[in-house]
Amino acid sequence: MPVIQPVVDLIDILVQHGLSHAVIAPGSRSAALTLALARHPNVQTIVSIDERTAGYLALGLAHQLQRPVAVVCTSGTAALNLAPAVAEAYFSQIPLLMLTADRPAEWIHQQDGQTIYQRDLYGKHVKKAWELPTDTTHPDVQWHVNRLANEAYLTAIVQPMGPVHLNVPIREPFYPSENEKFSPNTQNRLIVDLKAETTLSTADWHALQDAWEDSDKILIAAGQNDYNEALVQCLIRITEEWEIPVFGDVTANLGNHPDFISMLDITLQPERFEKLRPDLLVTYGQSFLSKKFRNFIREFPPRAHWHIGASNHLIDSLQSLTLRIPVEPAFFFKKMLEDIDFKCFVENREIADSTYKTEWLNADWLAARIVNEQISANLTSLDDLTSVKELVFKLPEEVLVHLGNSMPVRYANLLRRLGLKQKVWANRGTSGIDGCVSTAIGAALASESPVYLIVGDVSFLYDRNGFLLADFPQNLKIMILNNGGGNIFRIIDGPNRQPELETFFETKHTFTARATASDAGLAYWEVRNRDQLPMVMDEFIAHEGAAILEVYTDPNVNKKILLEIQKAFRVQNRAN
Repeated sequence: MPVIQPVVDLIDILVQHGLSHAVIAPGSRSAALTLALARHPNVQTIVSIDERTAGYLALGLAHQLQRPVAVVCTSGTAALNLAPAVAEAYFSQIPLLMLTADRPAEWIHQQDGQTIYQRDLYGKHVKKAWELPTDTTHPDVQWHVNRLANEAYLTAIVQPMGPVHLNVPIREPFYPSENEKFSPNTQNRLIVDLKAETTLSTADWHALQDAWEDSDKILIAAGQNDYNEALVQCLIRITEEWEIPVFGDVTANLGNHPDFISMLDITLQPERFEKLRPDLLVTYGQSFLSKKFRNFIREFPPRAHWHIGASNHLIDSLQSLTLRIPVEPAFFFKKMLEDIDFKCFVENREIADSTYKTEWLNADWLAARIVNEQISANLTSLDDLTSVKELVFKLPEEVLVHLGNSMPVRYANLLRRLGLKQKVWANRGTSGIDGCVSTAIGAALASESPVYLIVGDVSFLYDRNGFLLADFPQNLKIMILNNGGGNIFRIIDGPNRQPELETFFETKHTFTARATASDAGLAYWEVRNRDQLPMVMDEFIAHEGAAILEVYTDPNVNKKILLEIQKAFRVQNRAN
């Protein structure tokens, strides 16, 4: 009986829960999984011949859809190639359903092809892993698979979300004959979790409010986070009405309010540390992009540091944590705002003192002015920072911007104070370059809005297999900053002082994206001088369909501009 009923039932239950998309890497051992998904009327399938690419495509899809996406691969090293995307999904809290076909366990170490240790393959990088039974004849198998399918989906979506792994050993034969049909068992049961709202006791709330009011200098700092309108509106009121500074990297998605702080990689100079040191630091979200902010808090820790949000791990990356508050950030700030506002109204008193916030804002505005002046001053050079500004400042708010790791996400961070307004995403869970292109492609496949990717040349070249799709998303445009290697190694201290810099760190090259664009049927532009940039950028943005813009810059000029920005800030900061 080639139709493997437990596999059909597994997919049926996942679909009943909400599975709508699956990325499939072709293979033979995985035929039962592939056909169960491909023949399901409610599943949209995407085929990727590269498993590493498949994992990142699913990552982009799942982040955009905000629900689990399935990834299917055959047995052996195919499953190992999913590991980078699994790790990124785990640390970025994105739900994936990893469905790996396997040979029966008795064939391990029997010189049988495509056979490795697959059970618990991803270790601690998944929330949980299961293995389906190899033999499917016992009456309890239906109940067992029913339970595992429900548990897998529910585990992936419970906060904090993340990837799960189902390993599926399959015996031959596994190809159905022409007249066999895939029909789910009518006794499949859906198990549902009710959503419970987490709150705090009245006594705890009163203690938190008292501690808040007793703190003279409060700093709210947002790590990477998806845009949340209710949360942002609360933070706007807090910074406007209470004069409390709110800081967020570009990946925090705070919107574009003029009072939000963003330029810490420039403004945090040693002479300002003591003035900017908070009494109470309140953080939420995931990782912080700004290394200077992390080092600042580690060196000048606050008296108290609260982190808002649920987590399975005690995360103390700033080495200052004193209290975890496991509630939703929007709920926490809304309640804090309303309760203290009401208390102040009853007591007829004000709580706003702008002194501390002014220290932050003055430095932030100065940094933004200097960045803008330096970009304007370099009118003859074609550089990375100017190119990123030329793109993002011409884009409407409705687009989604994906940022490659290394320098693109840092360039965008320097521009947020100047008016960068789009919602952004970057793979900052592991901060690797390996899947930036494929993640953006996955996001575009799941989005009706335009998606733009800003990526470095090495990241692009490393992930070109993302273009091996039958139906490439026509709403994706990619700008490549081609400076002939890994420019970040020229900028960070250490490798830039080594004689082997160009060979072993930057990995200098002469490759371009032209042939890749041609092979994938994408429109292609290149820019090699500053005068071309505005006109070509307009054509690139206006083009209907997928496109690549490759901007060739000089790594030495890129480094020079960043150093001049830092130097100009130090000079003017001392003058003020």
